[in-house]
Amino acid sequence: MVLAKNGDKVRVHYIGKLEDGSQFDASRDDFGFGEPLEFTIGNEQMLPGFEQAVIGMQEGESKTIHIKSVDGYGEHHPEGLIEIERDQLPSGMPLEVGGMVQGNSPTGGQVAFTVIEITQSKVTLDSNHPLAGKDLIFEVHLVDIE
Repeated sequence: MVLAKNGDKVRVHYIGKLEDGSQFDASRDDFGFGEPLEFTIGNEQMLPGFEQAVIGMQEGESKTIHIKSVDGYGEHHPEGLIEIERDQLPSGMPLEVGGMVQGNSPTGGQVAFTVIEITQSKVTLDSNHPLAGKDLIFEVHLVDIE
């Protein structure tokens, strides 16, 4: 019996859900089609809690993983919210609550913002990851180990 360990390349199917049961990601579509996710354990390609849970699994095994927000996408930080004047955005830029826009960080890099609120004169944006502050549940099936 081969168990997954650091350095192994693994392929998994997964479903990611929030505590309320809503699904935020999956390796298969609604019809059961999709390629398994492939990653090397220990290369920090995945959330640490996800990688750790796969260690010790064997091919064909399934399990449910609970990852606290601090071990997932981190806590939601209020300083990640910014309010800007609507006229500071490019004219004609499509905006909708829940939509994403790109902007520049103070260091010059690109940042993805979620549109939180739109008024006649202002737009509130959130630079936190959309899953920040949320506990995550993954149903994981280990397809194979290389």
